[in-house]
Amino acid sequence: RIFEINPYCKVDAFETKLNNDNALVIIKKFDIICDCTDNFPSRYLINDACVILGKPYVYGSIGRFEGQATVFNLNKESPNYRDLVPEPPPAGLLPSCAEGGVLGVLPGLIGLIQATETIKIITDIGTTLSGRLLIFDALGMSFKELILKKTYDNTKIDHLINYKDLYLNNPDKKSEDQKLMVESISIQELKNLLDKNPEGILILDVRTPLEHDIDSIEGSRSVPLQNIKNGEAIELIRKISLGLKLYVYCESGERSLQALIKLSDHQIKGINITGGMRKWNKENRSSPRN
Repeated sequence: RIFEINPYCKVDAFETKLNNDNALVIIKKFDIICDCTDNFPSRYLINDACVILGKPYVYGSIGRFEGQATVFNLNKESPNYRDLVPEPPPAGLLPSCAEGGVLGVLPGLIGLIQATETIKIITDIGTTLSGRLLIFDALGMSFKELILKKTYDNTKIDHLINYKDLYLNNPDKKSEDQKLMVESISIQELKNLLDKNPEGILILDVRTPLEHDIDSIEGSRSVPLQNIKNGEAIELIRKISLGLKLYVYCESGERSLQALIKLSDHQIKGINITGGMRKWNKENRSSPRN
């Protein structure tokens, strides 16, 4: 497709995944790096390789109805990706594209911004997004700009690490022992309980409010995981669950597990609905409750 647009382009295709063994070798050959990946380990790998090699890193990211773009590592005063995201969020906290979806036009919009920044760097014209994070909101059709300052010491990035273990080193990562202590229930068992006697049961949906509005278990109450993690919803849950059996779900069962571990720190016990909304829809298509 690139050759159809411009036959004078030179294109080198690497039919392999970027990893610790080849990242420095591949990236070293190029002047500017555009990141179009969709996961934290890849972004940290690209960022660190660019810092080590002194390459500008044109960043773009999308999710649902929003996108963001900036330029990292343009010069010695520029921030890098670790200034924006010092540590990855806990695994499962953010919904995947399959769970949350992405508005189809967003890759094009953010990609065009990245292309524009790349052309400006090549031609040395205009003012790049270095030190500024541009955020696009498709629902409000608005842009806003945040100042991003350099706070991370680049000298600390002198070699590539095992990026697959990023989540294991996250201080918010709970131990496997804590997970094993959380009681769980299958979708079929929950359905049987609801069919027999729904009284005395409180079902919490810890996904985002938008996910809850799109599709949810009938009668469930929306309390986002973030509000549980930051403590805002603890007393509310304590109040509304008084005298009731508490069941918690998300899209797959990971965020609900995190929610229950956090609630247990406040002496609030509940049961994790294994498989979450994904499993619920799969097993109840013939007789959906919502």
